[in-house]
Amino acid sequence: MTAELNGSAAPAGRIPSGRLRELGPLNWVIAKLGARAVHAPEMHLMTTLGQHRLLFVVWSIYSGRLLRGRLPAVDTELVILRVAHLRACEYELQHHRRMARNQGLDADKQAAIFGWPEAGDGGATLSARQRALLAATDELVRDRTVSPATWGELASHLDRRQLIEFCLLATQYDGLAATMSALDIPLDNPRY
Repeated sequence: MTAELNGSAAPAGRIPSGRLRELGPLNWVIAKLGARAVHAPEMHLMTTLGQHRLLFVVWSIYSGRLLRGRLPAVDTELVILRVAHLRACEYELQHHRRMARNQGLDADKQAAIFGWPEAGDGGATLSARQRALLAATDELVRDRTVSPATWGELASHLDRRQLIEFCLLATQYDGLAATMSALDIPLDNPRY
């Protein structure tokens, strides 16, 4: 199934991309700005979710706040990359690999994040804080909770507000990965 997009055929998800009529003026502008930010003709996540107008606006504010919250941006991107990897969510990976590089998570660090813990690194690539974030992310995604031992290690690196934010961030991106999978949202830059 394809949809016409700026004169070229592009894959369509289960819900076709919305245009101005379906998105409304505000969500249409947000979607256009999002596409410009990712250097794509369209940001399919926004043109799909934006069709639920009010929910999209509220979700955008919440999601944006998690991206620029109390956790350092490098921690935020590490958690998002790990969730996206665990959920095999190429859409999240495509967007956040670049964002993570901008925060200092180079190709070696990203490889360590994706290969952890099986690949191991003895602390050479990942800090104790990063390993604590990864362990907690893995447990939260896999078990829907964090064990007391892992929580204790994480709490030695994060304050109370950061701990709360960590839980909301990891579960937000886990839920978003599931939503993108269920809606079959196409990649914005399928060539990459």
